[in-house]
Amino acid sequence: MATNSPKVTQAPVPMRFVGPLKIQGQGWEDKVSVPLATYETPLWHSVGRGARVSVLCDGIKTTLVDERMSRSILLEAQTASEALSAWQALQNSQTQMQEVVSQHSRFAKLVDMHAQIVGNLLYLRLEFTTGDASGHNMVTQAADNIMNWVLAAHPQLTYCSISANYCSDKKATAVNGILGRGKYVVAEITIPRALCERRLLTTPEKVVDLNIKKNLIGTLMAGGVRS
Repeated sequence: MATNSPKVTQAPVPMRFVGPLKIQGQGWEDKVSVPLATYETPLWHSVGRGARVSVLCDGIKTTLVDERMSRSILLEAQTASEALSAWQALQNSQTQMQEVVSQHSRFAKLVDMHAQIVGNLLYLRLEFTTGDASGHNMVTQAADNIMNWVLAAHPQLTYCSISANYCSDKKATAVNGILGRGKYVVAEITIPRALCERRLLTTPEKVVDLNIKKNLIGTLMAGGVRS
């Protein structure tokens, strides 16, 4: 029997493992090959060349600076003054808000909050640690539970949205780079001049010059934001 249900299809993306890369973390070191899925298949070769360079020197040193996952909620007050009063009260209520979160999750921990007030709108950015999970769904549920608690405790506020775009999810926004979302990792590599010239066919001075003119100035001209 024919149905009106749309057919689900798949779109394969070419993937190849590149590496190994030599990576050092805080108390560990390993050589790993990583999957790279892309339609721009020449990247396999250029990334592979960089991976080989990492093995020939001291490797890529990584430092985990911070990790958190965020979800923002949007609440509406009658006036900006009421929105501010609610935010000031919420800043002193983080312990109670964590108790609400703990009733529904063993792993989500509320670690920080930020707010923006636009007119009579209160944008509340909630930031959590989420154990071993990336935590996108976990923090949405936690934010929903917190929002219900906030609305009950502050009847002058009304519901607007469970996601206010101040998170910010799946968008190129400066707030994630400034306040953090996901894992904040710094990666460093020092490539000796001889290795740079032999394997990368260039000089350190040319790499620095291109980085300034293309990546810094070019991105500024394009209106790019930090990630």
